[in-house]
Amino acid sequence: MGTVVTKFFEYGQADIDYLRSVDPVLGAAMTQMGKVGRVVIPDLFTALIYAIVGQLISVKAVQTIWARMQDRFGEITPQQLAIHTADEIQACGMTMKKAVCIHDISNLVAQGDFKLEELYGLSDQEVVQRLMTLKGIGKWTAEMMLLNSMERPDVISWGDIAIRRGMVKLYGLDTLTKDQFEQYRLTYSPLGSVASIYLWEISFQ
Repeated sequence: MGTVVTKFFEYGQADIDYLRSVDPVLGAAMTQMGKVGRVVIPDLFTALIYAIVGQLISVKAVQTIWARMQDRFGEITPQQLAIHTADEIQACGMTMKKAVCIHDISNLVAQGDFKLEELYGLSDQEVVQRLMTLKGIGKWTAEMMLLNSMERPDVISWGDIAIRRGMVKLYGLDTLTKDQFEQYRLTYSPLGSVASIYLWEISFQ
């Protein structure tokens, strides 16, 4: 991801042991897989723009677009993106709809009309609600921000197809109902994010 500062989601043996104790099936899969890393982007603005770029496209496509954005704009900051037009942003290879959202959000943040740092003081639910007031940010993108940037400990997103697929594979289900999903989510709580990291991995195996 070029010059973007990233790190791994922090979790340790105690978290793994807890999940093993509450869910032996997940626990067995975790033991077999060993420690799974999850790259996070600590900077909220960068993470938000990356999340918008990544909506409904492959990881490879995201990386290509992201590299073009860095070549064209240098650092991905609100000030940098606000001075460029949506057309210029779109020229990096994304849809016009995404480019307009990125431009609008960059302007709001650059002008101080949306203060990302205020999110740190809010509950998970409040963060999701606040982010969803931004154009182009739905519930799934907001929940990904909680996990992939803020490292909140208990995030499992129903809107994430890969998470649902991971559950179906892990438990040998034919389908997954919202009720079943909720039961698993409550079982993993308060360490849902670590469970999510493993479920993603399982879904892609």
